[in-house]
Amino acid sequence: MNTATAPGPAAPAAPAASVTSVFVRLKLSLLRNGLRQSSGRRAAYVTSTVLVLLFAALQLIGLIALRGNAHATAVTVLLVAVLALGWAVMPLFFPSGDETLDPTRLVMLPLRPRPLVRALLVASLVGIGPLFTLCLLGGSVLAVAHGPAAYVTAVIATALALLVCVALARAVAAANIRLLTSRRGRDLAVLSGLVIAVGAQLVNFGAQRLGSAGGLAALEPAGDVLRWVPPASAIGAVHAVSEGSYGVAAVQLLLTGAALVGLLVLWSRSLTRLMTSPDGSTLQAAEPAARERASTGLSRLLPAGRTGTVMERSLRYVWRDPKTKAAWVTSLAVGLIVPVFNALQGTGSVYFACFAAGMLGIQMYNQFGQDTSAFWMVATTISSTRDAYVELRGRALALLVITLPYATLVTVATTALLGDWARLPEVLGLSFALLGAMLATGAWSSARFPYSIPQEGYKNVAPGQAGLAWISIFGGMVAAALLCAPVIALTIWLNVTADGDAWTWLLLPAGTVYGALITLLGLRLAAPRTARRLPEILTAVSKG
Repeated sequence: MNTATAPGPAAPAAPAASVTSVFVRLKLSLLRNGLRQSSGRRAAYVTSTVLVLLFAALQLIGLIALRGNAHATAVTVLLVAVLALGWAVMPLFFPSGDETLDPTRLVMLPLRPRPLVRALLVASLVGIGPLFTLCLLGGSVLAVAHGPAAYVTAVIATALALLVCVALARAVAAANIRLLTSRRGRDLAVLSGLVIAVGAQLVNFGAQRLGSAGGLAALEPAGDVLRWVPPASAIGAVHAVSEGSYGVAAVQLLLTGAALVGLLVLWSRSLTRLMTSPDGSTLQAAEPAARERASTGLSRLLPAGRTGTVMERSLRYVWRDPKTKAAWVTSLAVGLIVPVFNALQGTGSVYFACFAAGMLGIQMYNQFGQDTSAFWMVATTISSTRDAYVELRGRALALLVITLPYATLVTVATTALLGDWARLPEVLGLSFALLGAMLATGAWSSARFPYSIPQEGYKNVAPGQAGLAWISIFGGMVAAALLCAPVIALTIWLNVTADGDAWTWLLLPAGTVYGALITLLGLRLAAPRTARRLPEILTAVSKG
């Protein structure tokens, strides 16, 4: 008898892991591995998380305090509308802020768009941003919900509004990812500084106008419109249920649900296109590149020799390097917004115009760090104190090409808005003296406290060099203020003296001459230190 036994049934295969759970674990792994890179990054993440959660808690308490207020619905729908707008523009300004925003990393995986959309949507709910949004949405629905039916609707409305915000960000990112991951597309991030600066002043301006226009009642017209616009319509639905208008609430919830479905469909189509079509983001780059290589005539307008070469290089960095361009755009915007907006509100002073010179003077700090690892090419051309002096002088002159006319323009505009033309000469003199002091301290600080600026992401300081950055910028600004003390003292003396007003015009030539002399002195003092510390500077600026 054959005693061999027949093979038993095959062991059941292990069930395949859900795509959604895999992506959630992937998101958690990305967060965990990012925190393991350095203690500085962990500290920054923990600090930012605590601050965000603290702000969210304060907002939550404030929204709950609105409960029972006649204008609570208008406030909450406006808040949710602004929140959704923030989610929509976030991928445009911060394309590298979240690695999972880039679906082109997944093109080689055998994934269908529908499961991929579901997995990415759930994974997108992991993070500080969704938690912050959930707190604001929870506070908004609690502010307008009254009664058991409204609380049930509030749960549905909160979930729908959160999913709409996340899906909106994902759909925008997928539709524009080819642009955002290109060199020119990353320049869109330059607008972030401008938008933040303008937005902050607009919020401030609006808050003041709101206080003088009768309080929260001024928000009602906008609230009546936005309560029908998703995802703010979900908050409107909770209010409608509290008022007993169940039909209106159903329509508003349907609008939010329809917006979610539409965004998911748009997102799915964008993913399908990304997964199946070639990357054509550079197909038409040849002709523009050829035009860029052609001479722009800039070199013909600059001095001959090394000075002109350094100036042209610095100005090209301002125009082409995304990090340098972002810093300049932000400084230009804030330097104009602060004095002009304060003048428009009637609370400003003509001396606020000095803010423009101060903001642009900051660009002189960490000059070598702006070159990053490419500074080694500059370092090979510096063999003496004279070479270092000409290098620093060229960089300072390049900055003055932009700063002098800009500071003058802002000062004239602020003076015109306030109608205080008598103080124009002294404010211009103060601005030029401040600019000269910042150029002097910036040149010395660049040689003494250089630090690296990472090219990827949106950090402006390499890990471990934050202390150097603080000392370089804020220490230099304090020193610049002290250097301006003689001109400031002269200005005060002429304004408090009985017949001093007749001589305030002397502050313009005095401030100009003083600024020029202090700049030359700063460059002279910084040049030998730069020549001696070239190896240390090169090591410091190459760390990023």
